[in-house]
Amino acid sequence: MVVEVPTTWTGRVKAQAVRTGQRMAPMADLAREAAAERLEGARHWAAPRLETAAHRFEDQVAPAVSSMLTAAAERISPKPRSRRWPALMLVTGIAMGAMGYLFYRRNAQQWTEHMKDSASDASRWVGEKAEQASNAAQEASQKLS
Repeated sequence: MVVEVPTTWTGRVKAQAVRTGQRMAPMADLAREAAAERLEGARHWAAPRLETAAHRFEDQVAPAVSSMLTAAAERISPKPRSRRWPALMLVTGIAMGAMGYLFYRRNAQQWTEHMKDSASDASRWVGEKAEQASNAAQEASQKLS
């Protein structure tokens, strides 16, 4: 093996870095393996805790956030139209129909009574006219005889 001795300062620094790197390589490999083992252990430790935290968030925080957002949506949403309007119209229509029926019944009774009076007046009038005609016929027959 031939050893070269660098003549420039940068060459000497480079040679020293290469020798240090060769001495440190086994320690770096050990450190990498130890870090990988530690990382694997950390993952085994953290995974169940993250899952538990996710379930707690889902069971406790998410419903609270959801209800808060729902309440905010209800506060800012426009008021829905009143659904009482069609019901009010229906009740008003039924009331007016009932009043119309009552007025009809009352007027029908009044009309019937009026017709009874008119019929009795008419029969009385016809009777009077028949009597007058009868009297006139008797007078005419007496004049002729």
